[in-house]
Amino acid sequence: MRRILVFIISALLASCFDANGQNFLERLGQRAKNAVENKLGDKVEQAVNDVLDGNIGEKKKKETADKQTADPVSQDAVAMPDAVAMPDAKVPAQPKQVETSYAKTDFVPGDEIFFDDPVEGEKVGEFPSRWDFISGEECEIITLNGEQVIKLSGWYSIISPLMKEADYLPEDFTIEFDVWSNNKYGSSNNDHIDLLLGSAETEELVVVNLNPAFNENPAEGGQSDISYSFRSPAGDPRQGLAKGESLTPLIQPDSWLHVAVSFNKRAFKYYVNGVRMINLPNVMRPTRMALRSVSNCEERDRFYLKNIRMAKGAVPLYDRLMSEGKIITYAITFETGKADLKPESMVEINRVAKLMKENPGLEFEVQGHCDATGSDKVNDPLSQKRAEAIVAALVEEGIAEARLTPVGKGSHQPIASNSTDEGRAKNRRVEFIKK
Repeated sequence: MRRILVFIISALLASCFDANGQNFLERLGQRAKNAVENKLGDKVEQAVNDVLDGNIGEKKKKETADKQTADPVSQDAVAMPDAVAMPDAKVPAQPKQVETSYAKTDFVPGDEIFFDDPVEGEKVGEFPSRWDFISGEECEIITLNGEQVIKLSGWYSIISPLMKEADYLPEDFTIEFDVWSNNKYGSSNNDHIDLLLGSAETEELVVVNLNPAFNENPAEGGQSDISYSFRSPAGDPRQGLAKGESLTPLIQPDSWLHVAVSFNKRAFKYYVNGVRMINLPNVMRPTRMALRSVSNCEERDRFYLKNIRMAKGAVPLYDRLMSEGKIITYAITFETGKADLKPESMVEINRVAKLMKENPGLEFEVQGHCDATGSDKVNDPLSQKRAEAIVAALVEEGIAEARLTPVGKGSHQPIASNSTDEGRAKNRRVEFIKK
């Protein structure tokens, strides 16, 4: 029944493309309204099923026990006037298969960053400063496990990046973001975080619904899946459903998922933790994006976002090296304030390793660069340790250590202004300088 509902929702989304030139934001608002109606329908159907199956008493007991033992909002937290208190939970280590999937992924992050929001330095309790509110219920900055994140609230929320241009996505682009959801008990099977891609000129709207459903036992409900709808370049509406069996192994309770999207003229790919879940060869070109959450009213079913980035499509490493004598990359990232490589960094590290294996005489000085946030006393040794971590990762991939020299540059060689998020994002980089 749940999958049927997903297909119905996708069909409704695909069928409500209007032909009278309504703008992108109005159409998103209409889809938000549809999402609420569908959500209410889901709850009514579930209530009827519970009565018929005689499960009301057991269900209430389970919900009560879940709230007492697993609700991510601390029962003892004291509400502050301008903050949302969240507990510090122990985040489980990512499974080895996640790192393996990144080693095999074909996702290539874009080179030229034109939007970057790590969600840092914001005022807790306020609307995120880099975003516009489109429709739905409140959205705010909270602290989750010691770091600032965007909380999407209520039945649904839709937000879009604040951009100067109405149409800002180029022909080739990548989009990345991290999403956290605590729905690991299957209390709401159709909760999803959606990527919306659209264009005012073409009526086109691409919708990808990611339902993480962090459930350790999918047989009890809450099966993970991805549904999607899109238009071909000819304008034909189409839809599909990714197999939940491919997504479920990537899901870990109380942890972040990394979502990545690439678009190349008309080819659309969608990845979760490095695994390609959607591969569409013939999609109408979008020119703008938004993010939407549809969730249960329970606090534990909220979605949280961080590290949202949009970039122009990547240039092959060898071409960059030949034209500039160096490779500047933003695809090698670290845990905040640490020299621990994020799993998704293996994408670029494996590309560099492949390049060096194909060119045995190639040697690099590996430079770590920081933005101007923080002091030199912190940034200088941190950038050195990060450069050393990259070298160590390349050595593990079979590259001789003698071909690599780690150098930490701190924040002393900026290539952009440190007064904007995009500028700071460009300064937080790794450079491979040909020796």
